[in-house]
Amino acid sequence: MASAPHLARIRISGFRSFADPVALDVLPGLTGLVGPNSCGKSNLAEALRWAMGEASARALRGDAMDGLIFTGAKTRPAGMRPRWR
Repeated sequence: MASAPHLARIRISGFRSFADPVALDVLPGLTGLVGPNSCGKSNLAEALRWAMGEASARALRGDAMDGLIFTGAKTRPAGMRPRWR
């Protein structure tokens, strides 16, 4: 019997609130994300859905796909484009 695919690491850069590159190791047994309000839990889940092929901006809490890319803030210019490997 073949084992199920396992996600080992998630790398995000330029998606919503992830202006800087972030890498998250997914260890066996990880079943949820826990953190305070506004820490990016939903953005992390949506980045994963986007990378797996979600094409509907509305399903990712956006009006258009351009709204999902970090476009800068008052104190931080955008400067980076999202990159998926």
